[in-house]
Amino acid sequence: MTAQTFGDGVSQIELWHELMQFYINEAWLLDDRKFREWLDLFTDDIFYFMPRRMNVGRHDLSRELSEVGDLAIFEDDKTYMTMRVDRLDTGMAWSEDPPSRTRHIVGNLVIEPLPDGDLKARTAFILYRSHHETDENIFAGSREDHLRKEDGRWRIYKRVIVLDSNVILAKNLSVFF
Repeated sequence: MTAQTFGDGVSQIELWHELMQFYINEAWLLDDRKFREWLDLFTDDIFYFMPRRMNVGRHDLSRELSEVGDLAIFEDDKTYMTMRVDRLDTGMAWSEDPPSRTRHIVGNLVIEPLPDGDLKARTAFILYRSHHETDENIFAGSREDHLRKEDGRWRIYKRVIVLDSNVILAKNLSVFF
């Protein structure tokens, strides 16, 4: 890393440390099932997107991920994310009763400045999920977040999640990334 500074005079190393703590905190919120607190890490205008991944030839790599508006795994806004969290509290989310046990591991953080003091942060993740006695899933991939400061703290206004696999073998996808 270079000694680059960002808009408010914070060094790149200090910012990296601050955002790494942000992502570690997010992982613990998810693993501790504190979903309402997790929702607060996102802006009201959040766009939470997980495209489908397809097997394509080398000459067609630009089509490997589905586009916005084309059958995605998730294409959510804050309202829909909140509805998903609310549903977990109703007892009607049978795929999450009993609740999944998860472990989110996040790393490989890379930060780029965006206009107006916003940031783009890329991370790699592994999400381990255990459910019932025998169901286990491992999801690996990357996330690209766009963050802005609101009320003195970073919040995510866009998240794009890309799974490394193109076939999801889990019985359901009721966890958050």
